[in-house]
Amino acid sequence: MKEESGVLKINIFGTEYPIRSGPETETEYIMRVAEYVDQKMREVDQSTGAKSSLKVAILAALNIADELFQARNSDLGGGQVTDRLVRLSEKLDEAIGSQS
Repeated sequence: MKEESGVLKINIFGTEYPIRSGPETETEYIMRVAEYVDQKMREVDQSTGAKSSLKVAILAALNIADELFQARNSDLGGGQVTDRLVRLSEKLDEAIGSQS
């Protein structure tokens, strides 16, 4: 993976992709995400023997989406984390407002 004038070149499953990165985007973060996707595709390829890289990509995407959904559901019962953060944010706003 190399960076050239705001474009980071990453390699996923043997194919190089140019990714534009803005100043706020961390190169290391993009590289970690790309490595994770590459790892998932290689795992799917080894476990299924799918002949098409498109099929490998779709199966890897399904696995990653499954991980995301499971993580969301395990966070204090799904949307409870978001609800709790909203309530805490409101309490902070009230506290800050009362100090002004």
